[in-house]
Amino acid sequence: MSVPGIVQSTLDGEEIATRVSLGGEDELFVTPTRTLVYRAEGLLSDESVEEFSHEADRLTLSEGRRKTTFTLEYPLEGTSEFTIPSSKTDAALHPVLAGVLNGNDITEAGETVVQTYRFSELTLIVTSDRLVKHIGSAVWDEDYEEYHYGDVTNLDFEAGSVATQIVLEVDGRPQRIKAPNDEADDLSERLKRALFEYHDVDSLEELNALVDDDGTEESESSMDFGDGVDPLNADPPEPEEYEGEAAAETTTQSAGSEATTAESTAGGPVESDDGGDTAAESDWEFETESGSDTSSTTVEAGDVFEDADATDEAVVESDPTSGDADAEILERLEALETAVEAQSERIEAQQETIEQLIAELRQGR
Repeated sequence: MSVPGIVQSTLDGEEIATRVSLGGEDELFVTPTRTLVYRAEGLLSDESVEEFSHEADRLTLSEGRRKTTFTLEYPLEGTSEFTIPSSKTDAALHPVLAGVLNGNDITEAGETVVQTYRFSELTLIVTSDRLVKHIGSAVWDEDYEEYHYGDVTNLDFEAGSVATQIVLEVDGRPQRIKAPNDEADDLSERLKRALFEYHDVDSLEELNALVDDDGTEESESSMDFGDGVDPLNADPPEPEEYEGEAAAETTTQSAGSEATTAESTAGGPVESDDGGDTAAESDWEFETESGSDTSSTTVEAGDVFEDADATDEAVVESDPTSGDADAEILERLEALETAVEAQSERIEAQQETIEQLIAELRQGR
């Protein structure tokens, strides 16, 4: 996939470690020293690219229903921030956080950031050489703790009904990390795999038997961000109460229909929405009453047809321009159809514009 020209010119020869799609043509590019946020040309803005140095003292996330704001705090420059769609938060956080760790010399050249986990205010970063832990509202700041795999003297797991305790013993001192059970298995496996590879063993028993080995290995010269973070609770179940409400509404409507049918069958009037009786409105009287006497008018069929013929002849004689009137009506109808078609085209164009605006707003512009 090609890199936009404006991004290419901003790189200054630096290689791209990873890139994350932010929706549409917008993208986030991460290099060993910077994060670049590219915005394609749209209705709300021109094509642009923003760059954020990884030498930040603090990284904080502000998550909303649709957008997430990344805030980077620097010792001299103050704060800088960028906004992305909430659905892209985990995919973007992993490489950005890896870049910040590298920019603050926490990880070394060639050290792979394997996975990132967030459990409420606990952030865990598993790398190929160490486990980094941070507790607090920020995802990372200078109050972090790190446990290098060369200092690990034992690893154990204590399963619970809700959470699992990961007991990482470092220089003989146990460090307990609590992880919810739905994420504990993944964290445990990745941590064990990283420790096994670091110490060149194949099992937990072998690892605990080699606690005296330092396992120091030479680092590679490239930078790797691993496979990225797996979003937590990516497919939440639909609330069951929606089905309950739909069923209740269906039952209510069925009950109302049965009641109406029963009343109609019994011979009672069926009331319309405005309170009137449908049966009363359907009775048409052709006789007029005056007091107790009823009078009626008798009309001969021949008289009716003769009167109708006379009326038709009178209409034709009195309106010699009826043909011109019909032509005028047809002309007006054609003009109206043309106007309606033009209006429909304008509405479709406006709808496309609105949809594009919504898409750009959701991308954090």
